[in-house]
Amino acid sequence: MLAPMPCPRARWCLSALLLLLAACSSTPPLSSAAGPLADARQLIVVASADWDAPGARLQRFERDDGGPWRQVGAEVPVMLGRSGSAWGLGVHPPQTQGPQKREGDGRAPAGIFAIGPAFGYPATGIGALPYLPMQASHYCIDVPASPLYNRIVDARDVGDEAVAGSTEPMRLDLHKDGDIRYRRGFVIEHNAEGVPGHGSCIFAHLLRRADETTAGCTAMDAAALDTVLQWLDPALTPRFVLLPEAEHTRLAASWQLPAMRP
Repeated sequence: MLAPMPCPRARWCLSALLLLLAACSSTPPLSSAAGPLADARQLIVVASADWDAPGARLQRFERDDGGPWRQVGAEVPVMLGRSGSAWGLGVHPPQTQGPQKREGDGRAPAGIFAIGPAFGYPATGIGALPYLPMQASHYCIDVPASPLYNRIVDARDVGDEAVAGSTEPMRLDLHKDGDIRYRRGFVIEHNAEGVPGHGSCIFAHLLRRADETTAGCTAMDAAALDTVLQWLDPALTPRFVLLPEAEHTRLAASWQLPAMRP
């Protein structure tokens, strides 16, 4: 979600995108003793100074089967929720110590998450992720009581009443005076089961300015986002990790996290 304007949070479009919805709903179960990253060979790691920090740094890693993580490319700055971060619902074991993500709290979800499709304003995307071209009729439903909560839907399929009350139009440029933030982005599969009130429509997307916070998404400049999109390969089971530095240190061994450069 964006701040002060909506920042998308997510699931898929009904109709033409039902295939992607099935993929999102079938997020892999938690790994056993091998840890929640056992199958991952690409990793985006976002580290913040603490739970309340609205800024962070992003590093990319990859590995061969069973091998060590190696960093790819340079570290880049990113912006998080206006209130920092809080534990979200992902593919990591539930965590009880620390803030918990809730709808409208202005915090980016922390933890380990599957990466969903890319989306944007152009008819075609870049990179290998499945791509959802957005139209003026696409919304991400951030109304907790809605049966479509945490899904991207097309009002032409579900009806205008179904999107009433949502503050997340996916074509911000058409609804918000040329807003670029969703011109390119990808879904971070937080709360894939759509548990009411636990946060919705969490994306990686563009920044309008370097110091702009979001309402729960991770935002970066165009060059950084394009590099990430070109690099991501769904065949390599990519994962998105967001943690305060102290939590990264605490969980590094049990979650098989790579070491972050200081």
